[in-house]
Amino acid sequence: MKKDFHELPKLRDSISYIYVEHAIIERSDSSIMLIQKSGRTPIPIASTTCLLLGPGTSITHAAIRAICENGCMAVWCGERMEHFYASGMGETRSSKNLMRQAELCMDQEKHLMVARRMYERRFPRLPEREYTLQQLRGMEGIRVREAYKLSSRRTGVIWKARDYKHTDWDASDPINRALSAGNALLYNVCHAAVVSLGYSPALGFVHTGKMLSFVYDIADLYKADVTIPAAFDAVKSGETDLERAVRMNCRARFETIKLLKRIPEDIEWIFQQSDSEQREEMSVGAIWNEGKEIRGGKNYAVEVRE
Repeated sequence: MKKDFHELPKLRDSISYIYVEHAIIERSDSSIMLIQKSGRTPIPIASTTCLLLGPGTSITHAAIRAICENGCMAVWCGERMEHFYASGMGETRSSKNLMRQAELCMDQEKHLMVARRMYERRFPRLPEREYTLQQLRGMEGIRVREAYKLSSRRTGVIWKARDYKHTDWDASDPINRALSAGNALLYNVCHAAVVSLGYSPALGFVHTGKMLSFVYDIADLYKADVTIPAAFDAVKSGETDLERAVRMNCRARFETIKLLKRIPEDIEWIFQQSDSEQREEMSVGAIWNEGKEIRGGKNYAVEVRE
């Protein structure tokens, strides 16, 4: 029996992510079951936004189908989440948000407006005046630099500079590894949210040229509140499994700032639109007709005139 789309939880009410590694995942009724040496654990997939599948994970075709049917995004990632390999889609939804995003992205003036608002969203107490994009970019650089310094003073963890190599993970110092792990997790959750809301991860406004440009745009709104303090706290804790400590800290901060509630609200504000979260299932699509839409699923042969 087909699931009623309105029965699915709202994105803002969902669990942000569940990370799994070294396990077998099978379908269990309309949900999925995690099988490990320690036992069997049911996963509430209908209320989960993103399922991260790490190394050593084996998943059945039936389980993937259950994940997609429940509107969850499956992400295949590497060890310590420093690599994003592939992702699966959720259920079909309206293309309204994607079309709005494309309209704003392709029009130069509207693109500039969105880019400015993305920066302005990070400065809620910004004085009322006309700032150039270059000025906003400079202010953002100062804000991030101060966020590093603040977390360093708070935790006592020495901070020098952001320095890491994609090809050599272990060459970085602990705080840079922690920041990379936290950012990778934030990207995955934001990617899941962006796709769940019906937007394209590729059509960015500040970042461009990458298949995850819009994901980077959205994630940058939250790094100072989530990944930077979470990474410094993880290093300060002295945990031997640094990446796990980062994951736990990030998860706690996702809940504290209500991340999955904020993402739809922030995108709505940035795009200056309402009803961003598309949860209405479209039974029949529309047909383009010289600049306007007409109803689809209809045979127009009777309207043809000789």
